[in-house]
Amino acid sequence: MATYLAPGVYVEEIPPLARPIAGVGTSTAGFIGKVDNGVTMPPGGTVAVAGTPTLCTNWEEFKNHFGDFQPGNLRLALAVFGFFNNGGRSCWVLRVATDADLNNLTNPLAALEPIDEIAIVAAPGVTDNGQKLLMMQHCMRMDDRVAVLDGLNVTTFSVAAINGVDITTFAKENTYGALYFPWLKVRNPIYKPTFVAADPPEVKTEFVVQPPSGHVAGVYARVDSTRGVYKAPANESVFGVVSPDDGKQLTRNQQEALNPKGINVIRAFGGTTLIYGARTLGGDLNGEFRYISVRRYMNFLKESIDEGTQFVVFEPNTPALWQRVIRSVGDFLYNQWGEGALFGETAKQAFYVKCDAETNPPSVREAGQLITEIGVAIVKPAEFVIFRIQQTTGA
Repeated sequence: MATYLAPGVYVEEIPPLARPIAGVGTSTAGFIGKVDNGVTMPPGGTVAVAGTPTLCTNWEEFKNHFGDFQPGNLRLALAVFGFFNNGGRSCWVLRVATDADLNNLTNPLAALEPIDEIAIVAAPGVTDNGQKLLMMQHCMRMDDRVAVLDGLNVTTFSVAAINGVDITTFAKENTYGALYFPWLKVRNPIYKPTFVAADPPEVKTEFVVQPPSGHVAGVYARVDSTRGVYKAPANESVFGVVSPDDGKQLTRNQQEALNPKGINVIRAFGGTTLIYGARTLGGDLNGEFRYISVRRYMNFLKESIDEGTQFVVFEPNTPALWQRVIRSVGDFLYNQWGEGALFGETAKQAFYVKCDAETNPPSVREAGQLITEIGVAIVKPAEFVIFRIQQTTGA
């Protein structure tokens, strides 16, 4: 305590016992897609360098870096436009110059690794099973993002046909991806009703079939903003589409064979197109991570707590520090419970934080480690809503 010799008012700065943990962002997407070298750019504009991620926070910024809708960028442009139209606010876009470049996503995914804010990864139209696996492995390695995957746009409604391979065993990387089917029918922004034979084929059709991943990523962002990352991004409208692709509007009976394996079906209900699945790829095989909202919420918790407790590093490893950790993490989880993200009638039922001599014995402290044990009860989606109705006769 400081020593004061003259009368007066003195203001002291006292470090807080606990530091607040702020939740990290969960809705920034990373897109990988083809943009030809020769695309037409706005006056004075230059197409973004291939292989270098570019931040876009609205559609105008995308046009300034990658051009307006045109044959040389149409699929990626429709995906990013669908992202913003469905509620997305920020994305990083990485262009490749040829279709062949999309056959090996190793380098593009590596270029996205340093961008910590990315929480969703998509490569619209990439359906090769090996490339989907690379995307999920990338997300598992980063441990703070998930992959939104496009199923094959087939007419045979089986898991093997839609995914490219059947799913028979658990694979941890599958819990970091969610696959959507079918593709979406959207209006073609470059359609020319008065086209001539010499025009490119892209301008001769009024509607185009678009992979769903860009639109779905936007729905993720919208739900995160309006409800929270713990809410499953399902039973949600997909804006800016006419319908699911013609001939692929599945029924409940057809979905029954797909949902348990994690094929998330997009269906039309009364003229409204809805995402009607909330599973990670593999579905029931993934156990506690069979829901994409659970995987994304766990990613959110881990990164938020990791970034919010960096003040602990190099502090004296004493019971006083343990209490500060308990207070910081406990306050954060209490707020999460209050927002409805954790299950329990009381906070004690919803989570616990343990950081004491039991988790930090002398051997652990000698190794320079501090171990905190955290348990949470994450809410699960009400995927199957069942009403039991009994008819009774009046007395």
